[in-house]
Amino acid sequence: MKILRAVEPMREAVRMWRRQGKTVGFVPTMGALHEGHLSLIHRARVENDRVVVSVFVNPTQFGPGEDLTRYPRPFRRDAALCRRAGVEALFAPRSFYPLDYQTWVTVETLSQPLCGRFRPGHFRGVATVVLKLFNVVQPDRAYFGQKDYQQWRVIERLVRDLDVPVTVVGCPTVRDKAGLALSSRNAYLSAEERTAAPLLARSLRDAGQVLKSGQGVAAARRAARAVLGRIGNARVQYLDVVDPFTLADPRPDGPWLVAAAVYVGRTRLIDNRWVKP
Repeated sequence: MKILRAVEPMREAVRMWRRQGKTVGFVPTMGALHEGHLSLIHRARVENDRVVVSVFVNPTQFGPGEDLTRYPRPFRRDAALCRRAGVEALFAPRSFYPLDYQTWVTVETLSQPLCGRFRPGHFRGVATVVLKLFNVVQPDRAYFGQKDYQQWRVIERLVRDLDVPVTVVGCPTVRDKAGLALSSRNAYLSAEERTAAPLLARSLRDAGQVLKSGQGVAAARRAARAVLGRIGNARVQYLDVVDPFTLADPRPDGPWLVAAAVYVGRTRLIDNRWVKP
């Protein structure tokens, strides 16, 4: 596996593969890899001839007071995991924005609800860095976990609207045995918080059951909040029921996406559940 720290060596590796007629799968990450990331890498490995993983903690998607400085960066461990998973190239740029950088990508409507209400500029940073990465790696397929559901939909729309020649593949959320969605930020949780955090997934399941029973969105929210109230030090940032495609208000007969962001202690966790009628 090659570890590439600059744009041109990454592009040259892809040019060589293209001359050989190889397809390229791409998994963009901020590092601190876990089984969720590895599931994306495995799928990319199955569906492509060559796999590229990027590790870059993107500063433009963090807002003031967020966890940019303390975000975990175990690069040697990440590289070892990628090597064992059969990754051909690990793209880990030391710098990715010039000092006078001034060009941004905004996906207007899909960026506004859910996390967008509370993290202004976040999806602008996500869309911009992902388009930059696509321009460097030029993959055939790119893989995103559906735990970050809104991010996945934003990138899908970016690719569609800007005619980017890449297939965006959404992959199922990977959970631990207790049901907690895997996230690099789970490392922040204390032992007590880790025990309580799976109630987030339970709350979404209960809301889904209420929606399927025909009791409506308001009842679904109440059911979810009743479960979240059992997490002693939790603070609900949002708990929404939206259309899975537009992220706007859903049709009364569904389908629905139940999505939440909850602080457990100091750790912000997000999760979602797609509910079919």
